[in-house]
Amino acid sequence: MTNITANQVPPRILRRQSLALVLLVASGVINYLDRATLAVANEYIRADLGLSLGEMGVLLSAFSWSYALCQLPVGALVDKIGPRWLLGIGLVVWSVAQAAGGLASTFGFFVLARIALGIGEAPQFPSAARVVSNWFPLRSRGTPTGIYNSASPLGVALAPLLLPPLIAATSWHWAFFVTGGLGLLAAIVWVSVYRDPVREELSAEERAYLEAGESSEAAPKTSFAAWRALFRHRVTWGMMFGFFGSVYLNWVYLTWLPGYLRTERHMDLTNAGFASAIPFLCGFAGALIAGWASDRIVRFARTPISGRRNAVVVATLGMVAFTIPAALVESNVVAVACISIVIFLANASSACAWSLATVAAPRSRIASLGAIQNFGGFLGGALAPVLTGYIAQNWSFVPALLTGAGIAFLGAMSYLFLVAQPIPEEE
Repeated sequence: MTNITANQVPPRILRRQSLALVLLVASGVINYLDRATLAVANEYIRADLGLSLGEMGVLLSAFSWSYALCQLPVGALVDKIGPRWLLGIGLVVWSVAQAAGGLASTFGFFVLARIALGIGEAPQFPSAARVVSNWFPLRSRGTPTGIYNSASPLGVALAPLLLPPLIAATSWHWAFFVTGGLGLLAAIVWVSVYRDPVREELSAEERAYLEAGESSEAAPKTSFAAWRALFRHRVTWGMMFGFFGSVYLNWVYLTWLPGYLRTERHMDLTNAGFASAIPFLCGFAGALIAGWASDRIVRFARTPISGRRNAVVVATLGMVAFTIPAALVESNVVAVACISIVIFLANASSACAWSLATVAAPRSRIASLGAIQNFGGFLGGALAPVLTGYIAQNWSFVPALLTGAGIAFLGAMSYLFLVAQPIPEEE
């Protein structure tokens, strides 16, 4: 019998890994296309429904609040039920909610549709973290985490390229109908094709590969008491506060970049649209490169948790460092270049943060800890567009960007000083 080492991937495992990542990237791109549809169709919707800027701000943030709150229970559900069915159900719910947005004729109905979208999309990234922990060994999870995280900026970058021609040819309603239909198709494919590994069906070599660096004992089933016990550890709080800072600064750009370039930088609509797409293409590269790099860093780190934590800290501090000149320089070219680096690092930080969850959590609660971290992050994501708009309206975008940099710095310090030892399984 051939002996397969931890660095050699058994052929059947490799096929399952590749299939899982393709499915996760596809669903992740659809996930972010759905989120970005409202921003792309912003002006058409405001004109059609007669919405004020304040109402549009509420509409833009409605998704984030429900998405953040649902992270708390959904992570435990993924660990208990498994990613196949939780993500499948989530795809159906969010796709129906997305299509319902295309039917909206009142502000209240649209808000409810966006809240439902946040609920449906909640299982995507906790499920992805669970899939990676199921199919990849402990020290090789950075690269696949970076790959599935790259779907986020890729979806945001594709939205302004794919949706405007559709809106121009039909109406803004069809942008919601088409993206909702794509999600329903993805749900059918995901549930039909994806399977978790079954220990009894794996060969000895396949089990040895997947369990490299971990106990060979099966992970116990999670419970509410075990989920609640995560909050007794400072690692959990450090990841929540840390991701709050990183996602806050990322969402400043995600929600306000076109408005900032047009209002503060006085770019015309065409140039602002082109300049807005460049940073998110850089973000796509950031997620891919960070995942690969974090696996290399971990090989030389004292422990897996310290290596992945340090990668998050360095990327987040880089976001802070380049946001300051982005806010202060006079040159639009230099500002966009700095913003591109910030969003490159923001997606690198996110990929590293999700891979950190796979080594900081006990095996039975990986999705739970990842979802709790994401809950903290999207509290920042929900606050960022509101606070940025308030500061920009009363002063300018310069203090708004510097405020985001300060919050991200505090997040980096939370990771650095609170995330030290992995949470043990014995609870």
